[in-house]
Amino acid sequence: MATIDLIVLGMLKKESLSAYDIQKLVEYRNISKWVKISTPSIYKKVLQLEEKGLILSHTEKDGKMPEKAVYTLTDVGKKEFEKLMFEISCKPIHIFLDFNAVIVNLESMPKESQKECLDNIESNMNVLKTYLEENIALKEDAPDIPVTGMAVLRQQFLLVQAIEQWIATLKEELQ
Repeated sequence: MATIDLIVLGMLKKESLSAYDIQKLVEYRNISKWVKISTPSIYKKVLQLEEKGLILSHTEKDGKMPEKAVYTLTDVGKKEFEKLMFEISCKPIHIFLDFNAVIVNLESMPKESQKECLDNIESNMNVLKTYLEENIALKEDAPDIPVTGMAVLRQQFLLVQAIEQWIATLKEELQ
């Protein structure tokens, strides 16, 4: 998957990292909330990228810790990173929201069930909004948070606000 390739190559473009370090950065930056990427896919991906010659590994041992493979971007990997940046940025944009499967089927449900489904979506949207608000407040002034990382958090917050308004309108229309 090109998106995971780009995430991993982009992290390695900045510094050499182990698969564990990449996974921890994905968690810390909450990337898995915005891009479909999982811990197993990261470990599998570094092996695939190494097979393709896009990254190289070397073994490091730190004190009493077990040895670990640390990955570095190759020149071919740097070219692939740039290619993917342009390739993905030129693709048409699709916004997939799983709850739209519920929305398109609402009219097949009784009115009370429609309301309950919309309330569930609204509740989950509120959870996401609270999470984003807390994350933005925590990371807004942190020096180690990239501007682009904050931009994605703000983008997601704006999307949540728009969806909240949209749900309110839909609830009125369905009454």
